[in-house]
Amino acid sequence: MKTRIIVDSTSDLLPSIKEQVHIVPLTVHFGQEEYVDGVTIDHKTFYEKLIETDVHPSTSQASPATFEMEYEKAREAGEAAVVITLTSKLSGTYQSATIAAEDYDNIYIVDSGTVAIGGGILVEYALRLLNEGLEAKEIAEKLEEVKSHINIVALVDTLEYLKKGGRISKAVAFAGGVLNIKPVLSVEHGEIKILGKARGSKIGNNLLVEEIEKAGGVDFSMPLLLGFTGLSDAMLLKYIEDSKHIWEGNVDEVRYTSIGSVIGTHAGPGAVAVAFFKN
Repeated sequence: MKTRIIVDSTSDLLPSIKEQVHIVPLTVHFGQEEYVDGVTIDHKTFYEKLIETDVHPSTSQASPATFEMEYEKAREAGEAAVVITLTSKLSGTYQSATIAAEDYDNIYIVDSGTVAIGGGILVEYALRLLNEGLEAKEIAEKLEEVKSHINIVALVDTLEYLKKGGRISKAVAFAGGVLNIKPVLSVEHGEIKILGKARGSKIGNNLLVEEIEKAGGVDFSMPLLLGFTGLSDAMLLKYIEDSKHIWEGNVDEVRYTSIGSVIGTHAGPGAVAVAFFKN
């Protein structure tokens, strides 16, 4: 039986990868304004609105009905499906995917335990397994085995958006602004954590490198993806230059993409991130 890969719109994917999967969109809200993620709002427009408006955005989980539409397409095509969602700690999307699958056979749902580019590299690995000829059940089992090895580390330009999202206090955010502190974040067990704080982007980049080394280094046999938030990739390109000793000789090119609304809401513009499988 042929297999299709279904993902939600919070997985950040390179265009060549996006063409190979079926995407279920979440909803993004700016106050009363509602947008379908990746359909009626793209990353560029999202960050323009994030920067220009005082309204802090929120996202709504994908509904069971939107997943059911994709499952029905798979059934009509005579295909099984592997469904990969963002962490259930941050969204009810995994639950929606599970509810929708009750009346369908050969649907295998994986809670990625991660978000954004972390989900992106899990999706890439799923496609690799699919191309190797594995069946849907085998792919889902392999994804369950490896997902705990995914690590995301991000350097945030400002604490302001973490404050708006209620992740830190106003006092901490104010002190960070005064001292030019740039926090380093990770997604651990499906939740956003602050790992450390650095003064200035140069020290922050060093801290990112340290966190990668602390995790045991990068498994370069697995997918690797970098990302940036906002309208410019300048900060990310600076980070790639500062950390080139990690990549040189290990990858032909350092691949990167824009990070979408879920992490973007908390991180704000100007963040850089790395998603990799730990050794």
